[in-house]
Amino acid sequence: MIPLSLLAVALVFSIAGADALSAYQISCGARSEEVVGDVTWDPDGRFVSVGNATDLHSSPGVLPVLSSLRYFPDISARKYCYVVPTERKRKYLVRTTYFYGGFDGGTAPPVFEQIIEGTRWSEVDTAGDYARGLATYYEAVVLATGKTVSVCLARNAATKSSSPFISALEVAPLEDSVYNSTDFGSYALSTIARHSFGHSGSAVSYPLDRFNRYWEAHNDGTPTVESQASVSPMAFWNKPPQGVFRRGVTTGGGGESLELHWPPVQLPAATYYLALYFQDNRARGPLSWRVFDVAVNGEMFFSGLNVTTAGSMLYGAKWPLSGQTKITLTPAPGSLVGPVINAAELMMVVPLGGRTHPRDVIGMQGLARGFVNPPADWAGDPCLPRRNTWTGVICTQGSLTRVVALNLTNFNVGGTISDTIANLTAISSIWLVGNNLTGQIPDMRPLHHLVSLHLENNRLTGPVPPSLGKLPRLQELDVTNNALQGTVPSSLKNRTNTVILP
Repeated sequence: MIPLSLLAVALVFSIAGADALSAYQISCGARSEEVVGDVTWDPDGRFVSVGNATDLHSSPGVLPVLSSLRYFPDISARKYCYVVPTERKRKYLVRTTYFYGGFDGGTAPPVFEQIIEGTRWSEVDTAGDYARGLATYYEAVVLATGKTVSVCLARNAATKSSSPFISALEVAPLEDSVYNSTDFGSYALSTIARHSFGHSGSAVSYPLDRFNRYWEAHNDGTPTVESQASVSPMAFWNKPPQGVFRRGVTTGGGGESLELHWPPVQLPAATYYLALYFQDNRARGPLSWRVFDVAVNGEMFFSGLNVTTAGSMLYGAKWPLSGQTKITLTPAPGSLVGPVINAAELMMVVPLGGRTHPRDVIGMQGLARGFVNPPADWAGDPCLPRRNTWTGVICTQGSLTRVVALNLTNFNVGGTISDTIANLTAISSIWLVGNNLTGQIPDMRPLHHLVSLHLENNRLTGPVPPSLGKLPRLQELDVTNNALQGTVPSSLKNRTNTVILP
């Protein structure tokens, strides 16, 4: 988890003059599509099935995207999830945005947690930014292991009597080269800071940044320089926008070292991805280059960096940091010009919190689609994080989690039992007692670990499947008080180790 955020945006900004952005831009709580510049924001109804939408009538003048939100008052749910379609095995930049606006009649925003793809991402605490009239956003880069990415909110001890809420959600695909030194099968990246040095005013973003990353202005009084040559973003793995190279910071004269205390916050001890961007600002010529060493907290990051007008990038994929970070640029002996730096990104490397077996995810998601009125938290990962499993679901521990029990007794669930229940090959107990389930009992012959199956007191029809008699560990079967037809199959009657309640 990340106990801090340096990311805040003003409430009024515009985006214009570019081709359509290839991303899901979701305005939470909105009733209709909204267009800001050339970016279309979709209402969130097709991405989430729980929560209440509301408008912020008490906050005039804010960006339309932030004038509505969705909040989640159901205290029984263990999480509240958005599920967004993705391309399998592709990296995505995920951004959540929060503007409280006093939606609940209070004066301070609630504190809660956010979860991405089953991993606890960060605590959401927007009070400081809200007091300054700002919205707060969080960013992460994750790999889509399936055809969707889930982003969930959850209560914690600090939430108290209020409700988690969200204003906007963005999910943008990234190219393969971007942040490609990270093993996204084991880690996610969570943005701590992304700045363009020497700039003032609004952030550099889309359309200058094709992925709509926010490069916030950073100007602490260090001497600035204007670039005399353009760079090609395509020449860099991370595709930084050309706009962040237009200015940089340097020293007052040749031979001096440049020290940056960045980011301007104390960092928790962790491993970070650090990327630094440089360009010689002078016009192209035989002497338009700079050579200097780069150190981070006194440790050599790169020696003898030769920066030209074409630009350069340095990165550290797993750099340990804590406390205040100091970046030192030391010019080579005899250098006539000082060092220069234009932009930087810092992201925490977040270990993923395990993984639920894909066949179990498919099985449980199929059940959720077949049910009418399932529990409110039946979206996202069914097992992870472990504190936020789906209601009625019990899973194993370990790096690859399996569903081992399902109990929705008397939950007033309707609909049908999906055939995908056969995917739950590690399950030992299924109790769907006292609901309003209809349709037939599906084939469960792959469930070799199933010990007890209780489907009594529903409205199921059709025959009892003979395949149930082939389940080697089945000891309890109860299908009473349904509308089943036929008799108990001989494959079940002939079993001496199974208690059958017809």
